[in-house]
Amino acid sequence: MRSLRLAAIAIAFSLPLAAQAPKSAKPRRTPLPPPSVAQPCAQSDSSCVAPELRREFRGVWVASVSNIDWPSKPGLSTAEQKEELLAILDRSQAAHLNAVILQVRPAADALYKSSIEPWSEYLTGQQGRGPSPAWDPLAFAVEQAHRRGLELHTWFNPYRARHPSAKGPLSKRHIANTSPALVKKYGTHLWMDPGESAVRKRTLRVVVDVVKRYDIDGVHLDDYFYPYKEKTTAGTTDFPDARSWKRYVKAGGTLSRDDWRRENVNTLVRQLNEQIHKAKPWVKFGISPFGIWRPGFPEQIKGFDAYEQLYADSKLWWTNSWVDYFTPQLYWTIAKPEQSYPALLHWWGAQNTTGRHLWPGLYTGRVREGTSDSTSAGGTTPLRGAWPVDEILAQVDSTRADPRSSGEVHFSMKTFLTDKGGVLTRLVEHAYGDVALVPPSPWLSKQAPSAPTVRAKKNAATGGLTLTMTLPKPQVARWFLLQSRTGGVWGSRLVASCACSEEITPNGERQLPDRLVVTALDRAGVASPAVRVMIAP
Repeated sequence: MRSLRLAAIAIAFSLPLAAQAPKSAKPRRTPLPPPSVAQPCAQSDSSCVAPELRREFRGVWVASVSNIDWPSKPGLSTAEQKEELLAILDRSQAAHLNAVILQVRPAADALYKSSIEPWSEYLTGQQGRGPSPAWDPLAFAVEQAHRRGLELHTWFNPYRARHPSAKGPLSKRHIANTSPALVKKYGTHLWMDPGESAVRKRTLRVVVDVVKRYDIDGVHLDDYFYPYKEKTTAGTTDFPDARSWKRYVKAGGTLSRDDWRRENVNTLVRQLNEQIHKAKPWVKFGISPFGIWRPGFPEQIKGFDAYEQLYADSKLWWTNSWVDYFTPQLYWTIAKPEQSYPALLHWWGAQNTTGRHLWPGLYTGRVREGTSDSTSAGGTTPLRGAWPVDEILAQVDSTRADPRSSGEVHFSMKTFLTDKGGVLTRLVEHAYGDVALVPPSPWLSKQAPSAPTVRAKKNAATGGLTLTMTLPKPQVARWFLLQSRTGGVWGSRLVASCACSEEITPNGERQLPDRLVVTALDRAGVASPAVRVMIAP
């Protein structure tokens, strides 16, 4: 199976690539020559105008639980783990995505170096055992993603303590062993009790630890709060939180049990929002809840009640701006009225009264194998089973047509690695044909960055140009956007700010750009004024 997976990864690199990966560069230690003439683009200077890039979030979930996406199986060597992770990032860059949402805490464990929780079984094959040779997958992922112009968001499960796909023994450091009273067996899972304040404090500690130690772009939660109800032959069973509930009542609590459960989750979400931004104000906080808040909202909608069953008042988090972006899992087709993708998207957009980002989740992995079939997408007959590729294309179009949404997230990376049903090829042809920038989050930025200082020096060895780009201290750029025109064609690429210089090499006809424009973007995606670099003949 693994050889087939690697073969699929190799095939994946055949997609068109309009923006090559920037080359890493060591910091310069010698004085720089005087800069080439650089000037801001004047509105009247039509020769300086670079094409405006689309602002659109194009994300993909990379799930580690059950080894869904990465690693492909537990216990791979460090070299194999890195190889697979780089294949994911290369594939994402080639398809003009701009964000990867990497699951780093699937079940009170860690796919990164942690002093709080044990190494994940999904990484090493044995919970608590570190990778050998030692490496930190998250530090590697952040560096390599930024090198490719990709944001890296870390995905945490706040309450799950063990998934049934885990087979080995729990580490001595696992919360089920260190604090067994906080963990409940519920069906085939172990679950940390959301009613325990110690559980909330632990999740906050885990998340803030990652925010402080890694240069991540976002923190992400999915739809698992209180667990989905376990069913038996006698019906559903209730979550076993009698201990924490009785303590609440004894202390004088007046909420009903359901409202108390919802308030437990609300408190965690509110405190995560506060503590993430206290640690690093520019780190985005996002949640991808179940796509229906409650049946009847909007009126035609029927189905699962996440408010009642998961105790997730996602509308409250959204309307109170406790998140910077919201990714409701709209895992239904356009044509099905009782769970209509555009109807739900429009309803969620109408709840966004403070201008935060709406980036819905798409069930891209449900596309069928083989050729696409356009007869059902956007039509009148609800689809059954697998979907044609054109359904996903229509959902992207529907998202773009709604002025209150600005991108989407795809589940999951495995579908893109294999190009299941040709979905990624079709997405690039239909919608992702060029580079897009993540929409800005101005509420996370103190001020727009200044125009960058750009120096250009000809490289005699390559016949190209070496650029250096800086901002005045203490301003910090996440990216420098390079837009160059060669032979009448504009190209764009993002350069991570950690690279002190960037090489502009001649094209196949030994041509250098005749126009070069540089823009700085801060960590919140807010852009500086553009600067035109004058290139001497």
